[in-house]
Amino acid sequence: MSAVTYHFTVPGDDYSRAGEASSQVKNRLKRLGLPAGEIRRVSIALYEGEINMVIHGGGGEITVTVSPERVEMELTDHGKGIPDIALAMQEGYSTASPMARSLGFGAGMGLPNMKKYTDEMAIDSTVGVGTTVRMAVHLAPAS
Repeated sequence: MSAVTYHFTVPGDDYSRAGEASSQVKNRLKRLGLPAGEIRRVSIALYEGEINMVIHGGGGEITVTVSPERVEMELTDHGKGIPDIALAMQEGYSTASPMARSLGFGAGMGLPNMKKYTDEMAIDSTVGVGTTVRMAVHLAPAS
C-alpha cells in the first residue's frame, strides 16, 4: 500500500455533525484492511480530537495520512488556543461550556484519551491563534 491522505473540514459548534470525520476514517481504514486494534485506537483518538475542535476550536481541518507503517493525524483549529497544555492534559480538567456539558461532552478526557490511544502526540497552541495536534498510531508490519 502506498500512502493515502484524507482531508476533512470540521464545522464549529455543530454538535450534530461532530464525529463524522472520525467515522469516515474508521470506515476507510476497514476498507484498507488495517488491523481492528489499530483502527479502534485511531478512531478513538480522532473522535476525541474532532469533538475538541467543535467544543473549543470553532471547527477546523483534519488531515489523515495512512502509510504501511503508521496512521498520522493532524488537527488544526483557529480557536482560542490552550493557555496551559499541562493542565489541559490532566484527566477531568475541562473548559467546556455548559451547553457542551448538557449534551454529554466536556468530561475532561479528550486530550488524555488522545494521548492514551496513540503512539505519538504533540500539541502546538498559541492563545488567540489556535491549536494544532499531531498524532500517530504505528502499524505492525504485515506478515
